[in-house]
Amino acid sequence: MNYHVLTLFPEMIESGMNTSIIGRAIEKGLISLEAVNIRDYAEEKRKGRVDDYPYGGGAGMVMQPEPVYAAYQALCERIGKRPRVIYLTPQGQVFRQSLAQELAGEENLVFLCGHYEGIDERVLEEIVTDYVSVGDYVLTGGELPAMVMMDAISRMVPGVLNNEESAQFESFQDNLLEYPQYSRPEEWRGKKVPAVLLSGHHGNVDQWRREQSLKRTLERRPDLLEIAELSNKDRKYLELLLANEEEA
Repeated sequence: MNYHVLTLFPEMIESGMNTSIIGRAIEKGLISLEAVNIRDYAEEKRKGRVDDYPYGGGAGMVMQPEPVYAAYQALCERIGKRPRVIYLTPQGQVFRQSLAQELAGEENLVFLCGHYEGIDERVLEEIVTDYVSVGDYVLTGGELPAMVMMDAISRMVPGVLNNEESAQFESFQDNLLEYPQYSRPEEWRGKKVPAVLLSGHHGNVDQWRREQSLKRTLERRPDLLEIAELSNKDRKYLELLLANEEEA
């Protein structure tokens, strides 16, 4: 996986991504990261300035199309293809685990990070393939959303995680939240680890974990149940939980 980030703040991307699990994956060559400074492609007479006032008036500044396009074109020439380009914007589709899994299959991904009041629409129409949002709120720029997406996608790249199962069996697998996790000691401040986890009976443990995932999703993110992959057994368990809630 090769990440390319078109940004006004490359140092923010580099410092944020070259640590922990992702940093080790970069060192091992499992993923690569290139932060491209859009300012390097500004017209020489503008001395690195890439924004200007918006036509029609209004507050703030807008990033101009040519520096963004020039940075993109130079990137395409380096890698020999036109890669998938993701523009981070609240107007895009909401980023979900299913999209992370899809994007992990790409060889190259470009993240375009806007600032100020956004980027001139004409260059977006020319180069962007995906408009993606990390939530219904506004940030000062696209760098943090880009890092969020790269972190989630990298977990799907083979070899990045030491335990391959941890990428498969975690929150949002099958669009359900993850079950509770416990470690030593068996009792902490009067709270005990659930007995089923100490039983050694893998079938019972799996059933408990599935039920806990269903219960937690119902309590905390019931909206996910509309798109979750549920068996008849799952549905019956949810019906039982709802019936118990009504009685209480």
